[in-house]
Amino acid sequence: MNFLIAEIISRRLAPQHKVSMSWWTWWWLLIRLRERGQSCSRESGAFLLGHRRDDGRLRISEFVLYDDLDPHCLDSGIVRFDGRYFGRLWEICKAKSLSVVADIHVHPSGEGQSISDKDNPMISRPGHIALILPRFARAPVRRHSVGMYRYMGEKRWKNISQDARAAFLHIGL
Repeated sequence: MNFLIAEIISRRLAPQHKVSMSWWTWWWLLIRLRERGQSCSRESGAFLLGHRRDDGRLRISEFVLYDDLDPHCLDSGIVRFDGRYFGRLWEICKAKSLSVVADIHVHPSGEGQSISDKDNPMISRPGHIALILPRFARAPVRRHSVGMYRYMGEKRWKNISQDARAAFLHIGL
């Protein structure tokens, strides 16, 4: 019942947002990314799990950190996820009736995509969303500073402009 009330309020307050998640999930995600980044010494990241709604909006309800699946993916200081570990991710999604709706990782400086990010999407399906947090996700993390990208297929990406980011990503209920 509480979920239904939150859903109704969320639709009234944030109907135009493409991606949404609770502030609690966001707060816990940032903490975990900072921990895995080992005091800003390496990148870290996560798959964002949730539901695709009939209207195309995405609701993130939880996350799986990359190195919980591939224990060595952060060893080099940047994310190098071994595709052999996707099977475990799909098992988690199936067990929880969720989908991978986006991914997120941190960069040492800005929120722009690296050449490697552009050439190697974590999920190479058109419509997939990739988020990049600058400054190893150090506080404060503001929505306008989060890089937001939609995968278009064939190594093409659409950058969500800074002006559109507040309307694209909702963090709240």
